[in-house]
Amino acid sequence: MHHARAAAGNAVVAEEAGGVLRRALSGEVALERLLIKAAAGAGKSFVLRKLVVEAVEYPDCRRVGVVAFTNKQIHPLAASLGGLLGEDRVCLFVSGRRREEVPEQTSSRVTLATTAAEVPSECRVVVSTAHRLGAAGELDRLGEHVGAGHNGQAVFDVLFVDEAWQLPHHLFDRVAPAAPVAVGVGDVGQLPPLEAGQNPWRGDAGFNPYRAWPTDSDGREGTWAVELPAVWRPAAGHLDLWRAFYPQWSELDCVAAPGDRRLVVDGLSGEAGAVWRQVGTGVPTLLEVAGLPEPEAADVDPPLLGAVESLLDALLAAGFVLEQAEYDTEGSPTGNTLTSRPGDGAGEPLVAILATRNQAVDDAADLAERLRRKYSLAETEIVASTVDSWQGQTNRLTVAIHPLSGASRLDEFNSAFGRLAVTCTRATHGLLLLTRPGIDELLDQAPARPGTPFGEPGTRQLPRQTHRRILETFARGTLTVEER
Repeated sequence: MHHARAAAGNAVVAEEAGGVLRRALSGEVALERLLIKAAAGAGKSFVLRKLVVEAVEYPDCRRVGVVAFTNKQIHPLAASLGGLLGEDRVCLFVSGRRREEVPEQTSSRVTLATTAAEVPSECRVVVSTAHRLGAAGELDRLGEHVGAGHNGQAVFDVLFVDEAWQLPHHLFDRVAPAAPVAVGVGDVGQLPPLEAGQNPWRGDAGFNPYRAWPTDSDGREGTWAVELPAVWRPAAGHLDLWRAFYPQWSELDCVAAPGDRRLVVDGLSGEAGAVWRQVGTGVPTLLEVAGLPEPEAADVDPPLLGAVESLLDALLAAGFVLEQAEYDTEGSPTGNTLTSRPGDGAGEPLVAILATRNQAVDDAADLAERLRRKYSLAETEIVASTVDSWQGQTNRLTVAIHPLSGASRLDEFNSAFGRLAVTCTRATHGLLLLTRPGIDELLDQAPARPGTPFGEPGTRQLPRQTHRRILETFARGTLTVEER
């Protein structure tokens, strides 16, 4: 299903979640946690905002809290809630040291507070990081100042957690007493909190305070969990890849239909033309590059980045255009086609170059700077980033070094589910992964490793069978570089 038929699935789930939350707030059902699982690009922020607004309007809810892991996550969230509810009803609660970092477009839409005493008592929504709200004594000070919620004891009646699978248990435990009900919304396939190695905590073998907080709640009494069945971000050709990352889900559809996203490049011939025409189909593409000089290390590979630069240089020289069908809020095409091309300088990055290690990204950043200078592009049009830092971001074309490129074995870093998932799920138009030859042989010969697709509970590395399932969704090609 595509377009409005696909998007309707998320609307149904959001409506169902709202009904369950209302019954929990009124005491009709005994629930402590609602978990709304989303694939990358499912529109979870829209669902979160909808549930927050509905909770605020519900008679059995006086005040809600909204937390996330980082400040860069809460700033746009607070701004959007302030736009929906009004600045007097939404308070952004930040550290005094971080006040100057709040963008003007956020501060103009909310009430800003740096201490509990500055939070208005009539405020209905408090947005903060888990670090700030969970600071020692902060919930007590806030409760003394604004009073309890409708429940009569906790400050909030419900605590919403954005990007819930990114928040480690030990940070959530500090804010959990803030409300009798917690609602976690997030992508279960993103990079989780850092593991602390083998579990050193006695007692519950499945518990680790450095693990994402929702992961030991599934199936427990007091938990209601549901999945959003549609994704808005990917091109239709990426859907098999998305499904490979979420194989247990009963349903996953794409709002974009075949032909809705296009990479248009005329006059580009030869090997580069063949590569970019394939990427333009929307089907994810894996290009093995042979004949290169030896790399510095498996994940620090200037010769392979040289192949990236050559391909991007050819694409930019040809003057490409990205086209995208416009949708209304329900996922139906409006009939308009949105276009973006090098030199526009606005919106999401045209190209994101992703790698795993900082040194490789330093080299990629130099590459991006050379191309921006050569083609007079804005700094945001071609960007380079580590995969970990690009989590939560969106771009039109992704060109990335496969985390297993040149590896001799699967280890905890290069085979991490979240790292590969983030690499593969940022793009709206096209995905090109480059690797040195040998990835199939690696997966044939590497010793099997433990782990589940989501790595929870237990180790987070991908078993080789899961790597194979993901690779099977890619178009494959080989480019042989001749020494000059």
